[in-house]
Amino acid sequence: MNNNKTLLALCLGAGLLASGNTHAFWFGSSGYTQTKYPVVLAHGMLGFDSILGVDYWYGIPGALRRDGASVYVTEVSQLDTSEARGEQLLAQVEEIVAISGKSKVNLIGHSHGGPTIRYVAAVSPNLVASATSVGAPHKGSATADFIRQVPPGSAGELLLAGIVNGLGTLINFLSGSSSTSPQNALGTLESLNSEGAARFNAKFPQGIPTTACGEGAYKVGGVRYYSWSGTSPVTNIIDPSDLLLGATSLTFNGEANDGLVGRCSSHMGKVIRDNYRMNHLDEVNQTLGLTSLFETDPITVYRQHANRLKNDGL
Repeated sequence: MNNNKTLLALCLGAGLLASGNTHAFWFGSSGYTQTKYPVVLAHGMLGFDSILGVDYWYGIPGALRRDGASVYVTEVSQLDTSEARGEQLLAQVEEIVAISGKSKVNLIGHSHGGPTIRYVAAVSPNLVASATSVGAPHKGSATADFIRQVPPGSAGELLLAGIVNGLGTLINFLSGSSSTSPQNALGTLESLNSEGAARFNAKFPQGIPTTACGEGAYKVGGVRYYSWSGTSPVTNIIDPSDLLLGATSLTFNGEANDGLVGRCSSHMGKVIRDNYRMNHLDEVNQTLGLTSLFETDPITVYRQHANRLKNDGL
């Protein structure tokens, strides 16, 4: 009987190790990430919540929840304008507020998720305690500017848009998304190039720096604004996505960038740090956690930020 109990305990322990829940089992929640308001994660262009068991925010929601945070992962159109994605996110935020019983949320948006959460914070500040962007192109992306050189209305633009829309449709299907909005690659492109970003900023300036590479207002309309980003397009030689991001980084002509977003363009509100040794996908712990061995683990960065929000009374 004792041997059976020992075997059962070992099996339980192995299961917990495999699921990553050992901290909560052995020590309980420390409360380190226990924010006052729920944390709501908003993905970027061609993003998703989970595909074939792989989360977009790889390992991040679970790590935050284990130490006390209430975390909601949202999904909006993979490809659309910042305003359209923002309206979709706003509807989900309203549901989360109703479900959670909390009056506000802490929004965290990666990449195009940055302008998406800014839209929600601007039009419904009463629902938002904080807005944090991660590697977001607030002043546009040099890569988007490069692609925008394809003549509007040309056969090349139609072909490129068709391919990207097809990829967005596939991601939407594989993620089991309930969104039925058509994919809008050209809308995304217009939102993420410099001219489109400038138009969006004119309508929704909250938290955006008024200088080329400074910080924005820390608090606007009761909403706290934060941001962070990386500047290392290639960080792990066994990560296949580094090859793509290394190539797209060439569109920045020497400007520090994460492969898709320039350092200064990522600034919003209080800049936590803008030079992590991370590329655009490392910022959400992709691909499958293959990030730099010489930088803070991305999961730790999110845990630290949740603790920052907690300490700021959010």
